[in-house]
Amino acid sequence: MKKRKIVVALGGNAIQAGDASAEAQQQALKETAAYLADMLDSGTDIIITHGNGPQVGSLMIQQKAADSPKTPAMPLETCVSMTQGMIGYWLQNAIDEALHAKGKDKHAATVITRVAVSGDDEAFRNPTKPIGPFYSEQEAKELMNSGNGDIVFKEDAGRGWRRVVPSPVPVSILEYDVINDLVEKGHIVIAAGGGGIPVIEDNRSVSGIDAVIDKDFAACKLAELVQATELIILTAVDYVAIDYLKPTERTLKRVTTDELKGYIEEKQFAEGSMLPKVKAAIQFAEAAKGNKAVITSLQMAKEALEGRAGTIVEQG
Repeated sequence: MKKRKIVVALGGNAIQAGDASAEAQQQALKETAAYLADMLDSGTDIIITHGNGPQVGSLMIQQKAADSPKTPAMPLETCVSMTQGMIGYWLQNAIDEALHAKGKDKHAATVITRVAVSGDDEAFRNPTKPIGPFYSEQEAKELMNSGNGDIVFKEDAGRGWRRVVPSPVPVSILEYDVINDLVEKGHIVIAAGGGGIPVIEDNRSVSGIDAVIDKDFAACKLAELVQATELIILTAVDYVAIDYLKPTERTLKRVTTDELKGYIEEKQFAEGSMLPKVKAAIQFAEAAKGNKAVITSLQMAKEALEGRAGTIVEQG
């Protein structure tokens, strides 16, 4: 009988802490691992993905502050790889500790993951994803006029100007077979952190590109490639809701992809928040017969694994 295989996508609240210090973020991940421990000890094959938005933003600020001919700032795709390693290291330590507390001698491993995108993706003609520090309008325009036409800044919700980069759709994941081999041998794998390192393939050449891939779509693509049957997206709420924060608010416990598409047309889900999670759930549920996606909170992870919590999304 084929073993159950699940991809778990951790939201930013799994890593976020009251401050940006390494100690605070590691403590947040210890608390996250405690919630995941029963899931990881269930006998189910599990691959974990995670976000990196605040971490890559902080790293880019540090890179900018230290930028000089002797210590030049690293490009965005390299910063993504650096945060993949950093968060993966913290998370695998936390997972090992949580499982040891349960008397289990298992270990997690992080795979630095490259995600292929298409150079023809429309996102490259219309960058929209804000990253890094805020600038004044004058500073932003000076940077855009400094001779590097690849850097684009836009005003961000009245808070200042920020660099915006493309957020292309993931086409493939270069390490998916390595990830699959590890998980099928019983290892806990952390992969595609921060949506993965965006790369473009040209024959046998692989080149990194300045972009940010949505972590939920990357988790969806990974789940498809390793032939998982479930995608669990852990976020800040127990259930997806329509008419959110209105007197008519209603939670969705079991819903079809067709119903969700209708709610998207009604603009029920916020851009940059619940919408990408819902779209990723739809994509995965429709990728293969029998696929199921669940959107719920970290605190309900065990119940979601048992089918007792969260918004369950199935094809139809």
